[in-house]
Amino acid sequence: MTYKTKGLVLRTIKYGETSVIVTIFTELFGVQSYLINGVRLLSKTGSKAAMYQPAALLNMEVYHNELKPLQRIKECSWATLYINIFSDVIKNCIALYMVELLYKTLKQPEQNTSLFYFCEDVMTELDRASVKIAANFPLFFSLQLAGFLGFKLQVPILSPTDESSIFIDLNEGAFTTQQPHHSNFISGDNAVITMELLKIMHPAELDQVALHHTKRRELILKYQEYYALHIADFGKLKTLQVMQEVLG
Repeated sequence: MTYKTKGLVLRTIKYGETSVIVTIFTELFGVQSYLINGVRLLSKTGSKAAMYQPAALLNMEVYHNELKPLQRIKECSWATLYINIFSDVIKNCIALYMVELLYKTLKQPEQNTSLFYFCEDVMTELDRASVKIAANFPLFFSLQLAGFLGFKLQVPILSPTDESSIFIDLNEGAFTTQQPHHSNFISGDNAVITMELLKIMHPAELDQVALHHTKRRELILKYQEYYALHIADFGKLKTLQVMQEVLG
């Protein structure tokens, strides 16, 4: 039996001389792996491998068998034709960071349509975002994804006096006005900025948070620390250093 579903490509690895195994976050089945034969062969219309590059959004008709580790794709086409993500170095690095973060955190093949639609929207918004907005995408995405995974930071109601001395306890995933008795916390400006980022509901609003690249670097490293505390075997993201170098 076949099913029609959208998918976001997370990872592609070569298999044999002409084939690939593609990990795709699908609308209907969550994360799935697909064996695609002959995709690296050149034809009169060129190689189809470009369709399976990370961050691609696809329309697929797939065969699905829950008992098999590798699925098959019957038909596939572009769901979204990006204007910038595959050609703009900065946006491509940001998109690759986001899909690697998804690949690291989505451990089970469970349907999560709300997360899929969020990712679809974020990729589309990134593609057309200004440079100023795009630079804050990794921070926005990291914070929002945590909510879908069950450890979202809740924005506290604080007085102006409290805002000058707030901390984020990364172990507990909570804001506090008391410094935690361990080293896993965010404090000072970084805690205030995180609170402001959490209030943003749409990527178009990201230009309201003006940040220097060194501040973004500090924040993204703290957010990685937060993920490592709450996701088993999280490890380190390969795309993070590249993205930081590209963004400055």
